[in-house]
Amino acid sequence: MNVQSITEPKISTKIEEMILENFMSYEYARIPLKSGLNIICGPNGAGKSTILIAISIVLGQAYTERSRKLSDLIRHGKDVARATLIFDNRPRNGRRPIPFCKSDTFMLSRYLRKDGSYWYEADYREIDKSRVIRLFRDFGMNPDNMLIIMHQNMVEEFSVISPQEKLKMIEEAVGFQEYRMRILEAESKLVGLISEEESVLRALESAEQTLSYWKEIYEKSLLKAELIAKKNLLKREAIWAQVIRQEKIIDSLKEKLKKKEDTLENIISRIEQTKDSVKKSYEKLTLQQLEQRRLYYSLLDLEKAITEIQVTEKVLSQFGINPIERLAERIKGFEEDKQKIEDRISKTQIELGKLEKESSSNLEKYVNNRVDEAILSFRKKNIEDGINHIKGEIREGEKKLHELSPLIERAGARIETDRYLSDIDAEIKITDAHIQSLGNIPEEAEDVYNTYLKTYNELKERAEIVSENRKRTLVELEERKEVWRDVLQKLIDEVNPSYQSILSKIGAIGNVRLKGLEDMETAGLELTVGFRGANPSILNAYTQSGGERTISIMAFLLSLQQHIMSPFRAVDEFDVHMDPRNREAIFKAIVSTIKEKKDIQYLMITPSQITVTEKDVHIIVVQSVQGESEAKVVNEFAKK
Repeated sequence: MNVQSITEPKISTKIEEMILENFMSYEYARIPLKSGLNIICGPNGAGKSTILIAISIVLGQAYTERSRKLSDLIRHGKDVARATLIFDNRPRNGRRPIPFCKSDTFMLSRYLRKDGSYWYEADYREIDKSRVIRLFRDFGMNPDNMLIIMHQNMVEEFSVISPQEKLKMIEEAVGFQEYRMRILEAESKLVGLISEEESVLRALESAEQTLSYWKEIYEKSLLKAELIAKKNLLKREAIWAQVIRQEKIIDSLKEKLKKKEDTLENIISRIEQTKDSVKKSYEKLTLQQLEQRRLYYSLLDLEKAITEIQVTEKVLSQFGINPIERLAERIKGFEEDKQKIEDRISKTQIELGKLEKESSSNLEKYVNNRVDEAILSFRKKNIEDGINHIKGEIREGEKKLHELSPLIERAGARIETDRYLSDIDAEIKITDAHIQSLGNIPEEAEDVYNTYLKTYNELKERAEIVSENRKRTLVELEERKEVWRDVLQKLIDEVNPSYQSILSKIGAIGNVRLKGLEDMETAGLELTVGFRGANPSILNAYTQSGGERTISIMAFLLSLQQHIMSPFRAVDEFDVHMDPRNREAIFKAIVSTIKEKKDIQYLMITPSQITVTEKDVHIIVVQSVQGESEAKVVNEFAKK
């Protein structure tokens, strides 16, 4: 912040004249004031301090040390009092000090009534007091600041106020209150942000707890939805498991049927082959039997022929030699025939033996073929019965599969599974038990959770923003405090040499110093002073005498003059408790200071006689004549 822009008002003004009507001891008085030093002198009780009181209440003071009620300032026996200040409002650099007044003079009056009503008039028009106060604050004219207007007894009062109050008065007088206000503003903002952060954090904590609760409910709802979806999937799987199981049964039956049919076809083929073998064996056996019978008959015929030959031979042998001789040729013929027949018999027997063997083998084969045929026929019958049974099972399976059609329509896309239905049902029961364990979950759980999540995120974002603002404000606060410390230290560094210089003229030493600048609430200003070779000690009501305190405070006040903003400053009884030598020294310091600030109005009130050698001093003498105060100018500035 630019110090110059704060400490110097843009346009200054001065009081040209004041008018008192029925105000305390004045019935009517017009008192002109000039730039530079105005001294009001006169005996005690003449009405000197009344002039400063009147100026103060017009500038906005609510009450004075002499009267807590403004109505007590009305002249005895009167109902209304008025104090008026006339200000110079001529343009400076094309602008008037009081912009809403278009005249070269601005007249401001404050009316006081016995009934307790008070009001302001600006150029004979009523004006709000807050506007008046703002107007004079812009000029730095605060009648409640004793460094600007130091009423009677305030010199003593300044010595006993705390270092903190002293510092605040100085800040306001020199126009530094803006630095304090900026710090207070930053502190207030920081307190607000801390409070807001705490509030947001509490709300965030509460929202987090609520969110945690609803998150658990929401997660349960998700889990429940997942379990329900799983249960539905399991139900679908159970349906498809039944379908697949039934399909597998049917496929298995069809495969079994195929094998049976293949076996049946093979058996039928084998039966046909066996029948053919039986037929062939039978036919061959029949032929063999016929041949065997033929051979038997042939053998019988041959044996019969042999027998006949044998009988013939026997008969012939009973005859004599002659007959034998006659028959020898015949017998010889029989023997030849017999030999042939025997050969044939032997051959026939061999063939018959062979045929019997073949016939026996063929018979065995025939029997075996017939047995095989019977067995195959039996197996054929069993297989046919099995085929019919399997076909029945297939029809029953297809019927059951068809009965599952309504379930299949609801089961959705096919799910391939090889699990048993019992396993799936067991898992469905477990899943259903898990669903039941979750209890009743509000349908709006997701919406409520999302709402609280949004609130939580907003609060979290707000907390981050507030935290960041708090950090920035804390940095800004420290920066403002640093600026405040710097400007105050710079001010004291400029004031202290002047204070020491003024004290040196009366044989004293001292310092102006700051304390506790680490904390604005404890920060204060201390004056130290030492007289007659004593070490400087803190100025207070117990260490120094009244005169020493007055000298020290006036030295400090004079050293501060070049920094005070207000174009009007006043001190009542600036020389209280001073001896003549010190009074003269302080007065010279006053005159010297005022010469350096010719555009400032100073009003000094003293009951003492002052020998004025300076032509630029405006002296007003106040006297009381028959209970009424009168003010008279005894000399003025030399005209420029």
